[in-house]
Amino acid sequence: MERPDFWDQPDEARAAIERSKRLREGTEPWVEISRKVDELLELAELLSEEPDEELLEEIEAESTEIDRRLGQIELRNMLRGPDAHRDALLTVHPGAGGTESQDWAEMLLRMYTRWAEARGFELEVLDLLPGEEAGIKSATVEVRGRHAYGYLSAERGVHRLVRISPFDSQGRRHTSFASVFVYPVVEDDIEIDIDEEDLRIDTYRASGAGGQHVNKTDSAVRLTHVPTGIVVSCQQERSQHKNKAQAMKMLRAALYQRAVEERDAERRELEDTKKDIAWGSQIRSYVLQPYTMVKDHRTGVEVGNVNAVLDGSIDPFIEAFLRENGGSSR
Repeated sequence: MERPDFWDQPDEARAAIERSKRLREGTEPWVEISRKVDELLELAELLSEEPDEELLEEIEAESTEIDRRLGQIELRNMLRGPDAHRDALLTVHPGAGGTESQDWAEMLLRMYTRWAEARGFELEVLDLLPGEEAGIKSATVEVRGRHAYGYLSAERGVHRLVRISPFDSQGRRHTSFASVFVYPVVEDDIEIDIDEEDLRIDTYRASGAGGQHVNKTDSAVRLTHVPTGIVVSCQQERSQHKNKAQAMKMLRAALYQRAVEERDAERRELEDTKKDIAWGSQIRSYVLQPYTMVKDHRTGVEVGNVNAVLDGSIDPFIEAFLRENGGSSR
């Protein structure tokens, strides 16, 4: 009898299969490590009976590898939230400051792009509004990969940059801010009802690059969910229909995140996480002048190689946050 395809299964069966897969992912590494430890104990007994330099080196190497894998498992255990396994929608918005902040927002977008690429995740730009002179006014990207939302939830907040401005003819030091918001991608296994009567749909001409078709037709779509005031937009596709479909996906994700936080009294509502993009509200500072340092104000983690961080090496900050917060998606 031919085995049915996963996506041909009923919704309940697919959900059960997915839960079973996640349970195996959680238990199999422990079983493997337990087996490795038993093997090392046997080798240690042999070593106690007869000293052997090569055997000692093998035991030390295996012990180091077990420590590394235990660290990975510990981190994975921090990703136990109900949405941690999902793909992520990440949005970047500059704060006040015009070109300075817009350029900083684009730097952050590049940082997350490099981070996703290094992990083998897929990243798709859903909406991108360029600045007049440089940088971006806003951007929304979808990051697809196992636990993408679980990891990136650690990045939600205001990010502060201190540097000598490349846009200041007098070479003065400037401070810029940009905010990052992260939502889980909501698939068909979660019901989110959206009444068409609650939507205001606007179409407009795409402002970014994209060829003659994009620039000459009103293919871009902006959706406003009137009851909540949530606004999403997409202009990356040539087809207005495809842009609307992507925008609906973004809106469902935002509404789901809002519903989750409203149900859980211990979580702050989404609007409460949107602090002023200014002094005193940043989660992390990236300092290029007068010294070089990236410091996470929530965990105290500091990294001196700013260029590496801006090139996507943000795992130390993510891991420290997850270890302290138990994988909470806030």
